[in-house]
Amino acid sequence: MARFVDRAVLHVQAGDGGHGCASVHREKFKPLGGPDGGNGGNGGDVTLVVDPGVHTLLDFHFRPHAKAGNGRPGHGDHRDGANGGGLELHVPAGTVVLDADGHVLADLVPGTSYVAAKGGRGGLGNASLASRSRKAPGFALLGEAGEAAELTLELKSMADVGLVGFPSAGKSSLVSVLSAARPKIADYPFTTLEPHLGVVTAGSEVFTIADVPGLIPGASEGRGLGLEFLRHIERCSVLVHVVDCATYEPDRDPASDIATLEAELANYTPSLAGDLADRPRLVVLNKIDVPEARELAEFVRDDLVAAGHRVFLVSTATHEGLDALRFALAEVVAADRASRPVKRTERIIIRPQAVNEDQFTVVPDPEEPGGYLVQGVRPERWIKQTDFSNDEAVGYLADRLARLGVEDKLAKLGASPGDPVRIGHVSFDWEPTVGMGEDYTPTGRGTDGRIDRVDRVGAAERKALHRLRRGLPVQDEEFEDLQGDIR
Repeated sequence: MARFVDRAVLHVQAGDGGHGCASVHREKFKPLGGPDGGNGGNGGDVTLVVDPGVHTLLDFHFRPHAKAGNGRPGHGDHRDGANGGGLELHVPAGTVVLDADGHVLADLVPGTSYVAAKGGRGGLGNASLASRSRKAPGFALLGEAGEAAELTLELKSMADVGLVGFPSAGKSSLVSVLSAARPKIADYPFTTLEPHLGVVTAGSEVFTIADVPGLIPGASEGRGLGLEFLRHIERCSVLVHVVDCATYEPDRDPASDIATLEAELANYTPSLAGDLADRPRLVVLNKIDVPEARELAEFVRDDLVAAGHRVFLVSTATHEGLDALRFALAEVVAADRASRPVKRTERIIIRPQAVNEDQFTVVPDPEEPGGYLVQGVRPERWIKQTDFSNDEAVGYLADRLARLGVEDKLAKLGASPGDPVRIGHVSFDWEPTVGMGEDYTPTGRGTDGRIDRVDRVGAAERKALHRLRRGLPVQDEEFEDLQGDIR
């Protein structure tokens, strides 16, 4: 059995960027031919695209997790890694994207798309990091992680006319005779469990009409199908009260039905811009093919007109009054379309960043007494790109932060050596270092003489260990104490 799903929770994960490569070109007679590490590829994006062939969110109900491809790492010989494959998710027109807090992120109408999660940047290889002072970097930048988000997708019908009324008021029958739609019609409440759209032609005007589930008192608070119903009339230009004049319930009459419907519409708060109270209204007194219903409709018509309503007496069984209703709806829809502002092509606006604008802030760390928190897009991104197991990479990060002015800012705020400083997910004790931010020529690949901690075994030490394992003498007295380690 086919299912209609108009709300789904979607977990999206963009692709991670590939790591850059730290490589040195080698060939015969050219053991050190310069850095040739390639850049990592960018991670793929997750994009929501409106597809006219999709009419429900059923796919996301069964497959709520979506992940784009990761970027590939760079390689030697200046070979960049491949970009991760982007993922396009097809959604129906009228899909509204909400974040975890219920804020509207995008309203997807035909011809639009939305990047739900941005892929991470690929890291630079050491060939791209080479400079005049750092001719052969012994490190590369790491790729950034892709964005992750939990989104709520809600489908809101793209109809010009919305029919509102109590269950079994004849809304489905009205749609079936005004258009070619064939909704399920039966004589029990809540026959309609999902919205049905029909296309209506009246002269030169063509518009859509929506038959949505019935409304009961308390629907704006979630009773019955409640909010599931009201969501689908947010976009409608015209609302039509369909009143059952042949009901056998003694406590109901057309005036009280309309008053109840208006109260529920007034209490409902749309998530999209606009207010349902401002939408034009028409009143349809239905089922006048029944003699008692016709008598009641003619009796209350004058009072409804005096209240400011446009009233139409119709019968879906005999088609009486349908032509007048059809052209009245076309007139109101045409007036609403004419009153809307003309959609103009969006111009691309480039706003260059001011030269003297602060690109970071330093504030007291709320989680660490006496500590400092550095916030900003650039320093937080640099932290994610740094391989902290490589001293040269850490020194490169320190140079970047110093040139950005982070160390000067910490000093002006009174930071003392040893004070904790947090940037992103990394915390460290601040030690102002002389020479950071200036041109510095590393003494060896993967090392930085300005940093006391050197955990990486250097090339000279590896060579000495190799000679000692073979029982050969070590010429440098600095490595003679390694003899005990070999034993």
